[in-house]
Amino acid sequence: MPVKSESSVRLVCGNANKPLAEAIARRVSYYRGEKVELASARVERFKDDEIYVEIYDNVRGEDVFVIQPTSKPANDNLMELLVIIDALRRSSAMRITAVMPYFGYARQDRRTAARTPISAKLVANLLTEAGADRILTLDLHAGQIQGFFDIPTDNLYAAPVFALDIKHHFRSAEDLMIVSPDVGGVVRARDLAKRIDAALSIVDKRRVKANEVSEMTVIGDVKDRTCILVDDICDTAGTLQKAAEKLMEDGARAVHAYVTHGVLSNPAIERISNSVLESVVITDSITPRDDVLACDKIRILPLAPLLAQAILNVGNDTSVSSLFSEDDVAPLYEGYYGAV
Repeated sequence: MPVKSESSVRLVCGNANKPLAEAIARRVSYYRGEKVELASARVERFKDDEIYVEIYDNVRGEDVFVIQPTSKPANDNLMELLVIIDALRRSSAMRITAVMPYFGYARQDRRTAARTPISAKLVANLLTEAGADRILTLDLHAGQIQGFFDIPTDNLYAAPVFALDIKHHFRSAEDLMIVSPDVGGVVRARDLAKRIDAALSIVDKRRVKANEVSEMTVIGDVKDRTCILVDDICDTAGTLQKAAEKLMEDGARAVHAYVTHGVLSNPAIERISNSVLESVVITDSITPRDDVLACDKIRILPLAPLLAQAILNVGNDTSVSSLFSEDDVAPLYEGYYGAV
C-alpha cells in the first residue's frame, strides 16, 4: 500500500478530461485516508465561445493543482487552462501547478522549415505568464521541452506502467521484441526494453509529408518474435499500421503497440481495427471517445494512481523521480495487475 501523505493540496479541473481528474481525486483521497474533492468551480463558455471561470472555493494561500490536458480541441483547452490559472493567481493561491497529462503543441518543438514557429516554446511562455508556478506532465514528445520553461517542470514517464502491464500480460520476455517505430523514439523504446529485459529493434521510416509514411525498413531480426511497438503519440495511426505490416512481413509472430497519448484522429480507429495489430494499449491522458472505447483492439491503462502520487509528492516537496521506477510504481497498481 502507498505511503499516505499529509500534504494539503487543492485540486481544480477544467473540461478537458474530467473523468481523469475525478479519478485522481479519488486516488488522492485513498492515499491520504481522507476525502479530497475537486474544488467547486464554474468553467463554461459564453454564447460567443469566450471562456469564463469562477472558483467558488477559497484558495487563498493554498497549493493548487489544475488538471487539464491540452488535447483536442487544443486551443480551447489551452485557453481554458490559462484562464483557470489566471483566476487562481488573482485569488491569491500560494502555488499553482498545471497538471498536463498531455502537453499539446509538443510536436512543434523546433523549426522544421524557414519562417515557422516553435509553438511549444510559445505555450511554455503563455503558461508562465498566466501565473503557473510549476508544470507536471507526462511523456513529453521531446524531453528538451522542459528547458522551454523558466519554472520547475516535472516530466513523468509511462514506461514504468507499461513495463508492469507487459510483465503481467506477457509472462515471458524471451520472445519479446520492443520496437521503436522511428529512429527518434529509440531512447524511449530502449528504456522500456531494458526495464523488461527484452531485445530492441527499430523501424526506419521515410515521410513524404506530415502523417504520411512512404517507406519503412526494419533494423533487427524480428522473425518468430512477439513485437511490441512503443511510441508517445498515436495520431492517425498510419505509422503503427504500416510498421505492424512491415514487422509481420519480416516474420514477426504477432504485433502489439503501447502508446502513451491516444490522440487517435480520423481515420485512426478504422486503421487500427483493420490492421494486423493484435492490440493497442493507451493511457487515459486524453479522454477516450466512444469509438475508442468501442474498439476491441484498444485497451486503456489508468494514469490516476501515478498522477495522484506525483501530486502528493510535489505537495510534500518530496521526490518525483522516485516514480520513474516500476518497483516504486508497482504498489500503486496492485489492484490492476495483481501480484507484480
